[in-house]
This record gives sequence, structure tokens and C-alpha cells, in this order.
Amino acid sequence: MNPPITELTDRARDVFRQVVESYLESGMPVGSRTISKMSGLNLSAASIRNVMQDLEEAGLLAAPHTSAGRMPTDQGLRLFVDGMMHVMEPSAQERAAIEAQASIAGSVEEALAGTTATLSGLSACAGMVMVPKRDVVMRQFSFAPLGHDRALAVLVGSDGSIENRVVELPPGMTASALVEASNYLTARLGGQTLADARTGIEQEIQAERAALDEAARMLVSRGLALWSEDGDRRPVLIVRGQARLLDPSAAADLDRVRQLLDELEGKEEIARLLASASEGDAARIFIGSENKLFALSGSSVIAKPVRALDGRVVGVVGVIGPVRLNYARVVPMVDFTAATLTRLLA
Repeated sequence: MNPPITELTDRARDVFRQVVESYLESGMPVGSRTISKMSGLNLSAASIRNVMQDLEEAGLLAAPHTSAGRMPTDQGLRLFVDGMMHVMEPSAQERAAIEAQASIAGSVEEALAGTTATLSGLSACAGMVMVPKRDVVMRQFSFAPLGHDRALAVLVGSDGSIENRVVELPPGMTASALVEASNYLTARLGGQTLADARTGIEQEIQAERAALDEAARMLVSRGLALWSEDGDRRPVLIVRGQARLLDPSAAADLDRVRQLLDELEGKEEIARLLASASEGDAARIFIGSENKLFALSGSSVIAKPVRALDGRVVGVVGVIGPVRLNYARVVPMVDFTAATLTRLLA
């Protein structure tokens, strides 16, 4: 177990801070000679080496190779983030860039994607956002044949969003019955959400009041059931900026970057990780091995819940990057993005 920050001497805290801040800036192990040249310590290189040795024995620093340089361990970074970090608020330009993307015209998903991409660019990390599926007001519902036994069910929302599912066709389904089913659903869904209209449609079909033949009724029922079974409440997960993880310093550790990119393909696992960050109000920081999902790639995640005006959690926004990311700058940036998305999703 690592010592709390209060148990470190003033000298140890000063040296530890210098090592961590230098490492986060350069990504390279830091030697005692480098620390001795920094202002404010007034310690010899030999004294600094002794302090760094003590910090290594405490589990806060590690020597990655045979060089004399040290770098913070995951536990050391946790101690720094929780007890020593001084955050830097986003600049006016950064706030304006995030707010501009959140207010662009178009669907909510487009605004989320744009905001996430902006957060990625500003933080030099991959940006992520997860929000519940919204009940979009429907404009049109249509079936397009994909062969003799399947069709593509297409939902068009009033905000321009388009969703589709593949549905199996009932026996004896004709082209005219496909059109009939499409027209029926469009007439009853137009101006309503799927959830609002579904109960009435199902009751009409069960009571055989729907002006449809048997095959069309079966198709409508299958289409509605498919949307429900496929999880119309499934969260929307958007990941942007994976290419930013390939920064110049990553060239020396391409295996780690490849592992991280592979891990980012697991959208369901990422969604579960972000969901775990939805408790509480503050941003959660998962550093390296603290997070099983990205432990192999040695990556860190910063995530913050997005809340509605009534306090309900309506999503999670975050970034993922190397453990040496600039926590002091990125954490408040994620905080501000979460607040901006709260206004967007309210």
C-alpha cells in the first residue's frame, strides 16, 4: 500500500512532483541531474538520487530500464492526481470550440460526434461519449426488399436521422404488401415516437382493425418487435480521434498503441466502463492497470457523467490516452464538455 501524500517529507513531495510533471511533459524517464537543474529545489544530484530511491522503494517511482531515470508508477500517478495536481481551466478559445460543436444544426448524434471530435483534438486523446438512445419523432417508416425472404426496415426521424434493421419476411409477402405495410406505419408513426405509437398499432393489429392483409400485419408486428428486441434503448456510443493516439512518442511503443486500438473496437466493453463512471458528480480517472479493459495497453481514461437539469444521469463523456496525458489540463476540459452536453441533452 502506498503512503498517503501527507506522510511524504517536503523534500520527497518536491522531488516527486518534479519527476511526475517532467515525465508527463516529455514521456521519458527523468534523471536526478535533470531534476537538480530545475529551480526551487536547492538539492544536489546525489541528494535527489537518494530521495528518488526512497520513492521507488515506496512504489511511487520505477526505473523502466537500466538507466538512472525514473518514471511514476500507476500508483504514483494516482497519488499525484488525487493529492498534488493543480488543474488548469480551459481557455476561452477551447470553451468556444466545444460549445460551437454542441450547437451545430442537425441531429443530436451529429452534435455529439462533432463535440467528441473537438474534445479529442483539444486533449490529443481519443474522445468518447455515451448517451441513451433518444426516442426520435418519426417521419417515415419503409420496407425495402433484400431478396425473397428478407427486407430492410428503415426509420427516418424528423431530425433527419436514419436507422435500419434487417427483418425476415412472412411467407407469401408481395411487393404490394411491403408498400402497404410501409404506408400503414408511416401514417401512424408520423409525428410520434416509436414508443408512443407502438401500443396503439399493436392493439389495432390484435383486434384486426388494421386495414392490412395477413402478411402485412405479420411484417408490421415483426418490424416493431425487432426494434424492441434489438434494444431501442441501447446507448449510443461515439468514439472519435483514435488517430491522435499515434503521436510521435508512440513510435517507440507501437505494440502498446496497436493493443489500445484493438481494445477500442470493443464498443460494449467501453460502454460498460463509461457506465461505471456515471456514479457521483466528479470526473473519474482510471489510470493504467486500475482499469482492466485498457490495462494491457497502459492507457488512462477520464470520464464524467452528463446530468439532466433534474439530476438524472443522461450520458457519460470522456477521453482515453496514454498514462502520461496532461491530467491537469484534460480533466477540467472533460468537466466543461460534460456541462456543455448537459445543456444540449436537456
